Amino acid sequence: MIGFPAAAFDTNCFVLATGEGQECVIIDPGIGVIDTLGEVFREMRLRPAAVLLTHGHLDHVYAVTPVCRGGGAAYIHGDDRYRLRDPLADLDRGMIAMMESQFGAKATWAEPDDIREVRDGETITIAGLDFGIVHAPGHTEGSVMFTLADIPDGINVEVSSSVVSGDVLFAGSIGRSDLPGGDEAAMRRSLRDTILPMPDDRLVLPGHGPLTTIGRERRSNPFLQGLR
Repeated sequence: MIGFPAAAFDTNCFVLATGEGQECVIIDPGIGVIDTLGEVFREMRLRPAAVLLTHGHLDHVYAVTPVCRGGGAAYIHGDDRYRLRDPLADLDRGMIAMMESQFGAKATWAEPDDIREVRDGETITIAGLDFGIVHAPGHTEGSVMFTLADIPDGINVEVSSSVVSGDVLFAGSIGRSDLPGGDEAAMRRSLRDTILPMPDDRLVLPGHGPLTTIGRERRSNPFLQGLR
């Protein structure tokens, strides 16, 4: 697994593969990640097989179409499918202007050619990796997490499995629920019914910020207190 922050909003982009020279899965390719992804593909001799999206906000999906042109489909929950029609439409005009000034190019959007919807409870197998789909609305209607029985190489904490949490759970915090499509009550249910039952020794790969574990967040994350 290779993870790095995007050029805007510090959105974590993850590249997962079973080894060098294999197919890979890209999760949440955000703004300004294309050059870094290209370097990762070349250095590790990886071939993109698919893109998984934890939700449809622009900072998590901006590069999905150019990445998918290299091969593979884009996977997103059906309740967030509509967001891929034009995620720029939900962004403040001032924010778009700031992005264009920073990157020196007009912000444009085109839908991926191959979009596939995922459902809660199913497992999809791509590039030799089995991803469990956990629907966890609250940040958006179609926010999902991806569980893996494996853990990335080089992790020096005692963990036995992984979850890519998107903007559901961060180290010490959670995703906001006051944006369009957000729902505070739904977020609390997702934290109570999907996060808290997870094992303590599960590694969390969040949408922003450092890696953590379920056990660490159960003990110290203030947003998980009092939810039992």
